Amino acid sequence: MIKMKTIGYLDGTDSNLLTKLAASGFRTLPLSNEWDNHGKIASHLEPGEVDLIITYLHKLLPGRETVKGLLPAPLDLLYPAKAYNIPVLIVIPKEFHKEGAKILGEVVSFAEIVSPEELEEKVRKILDF
Repeated sequence: MIKMKTIGYLDGTDSNLLTKLAASGFRTLPLSNEWDNHGKIASHLEPGEVDLIITYLHKLLPGRETVKGLLPAPLDLLYPAKAYNIPVLIVIPKEFHKEGAKILGEVVSFAEIVSPEELEEKVRKILDF
């Protein structure tokens, strides 16, 4: 039996891309950033649950009013990706890649920043389709 690959995505991910993935035989799993209740909390992923994570930068940055107590950092949310070697694509417009990398800190050591225009090509390369 062939295991279908699953793409975890945070709210706002291009619905046309997600539809193309579904039509191509991939599963999609909505993920949450702990404060928007969109899906499974990304920091709670287990090994083998997803084969790729797609998110926009702003979904990794909580507003003070949305979180009680300490604000989680992008690394807190994406730590399972680092621990389980799950590829991560963080979508940021090209002209803001440098600023985004500063905000992401250690996350850039295991995640890839991509511009919206190159997202589908990067996804296809990672998933090999």
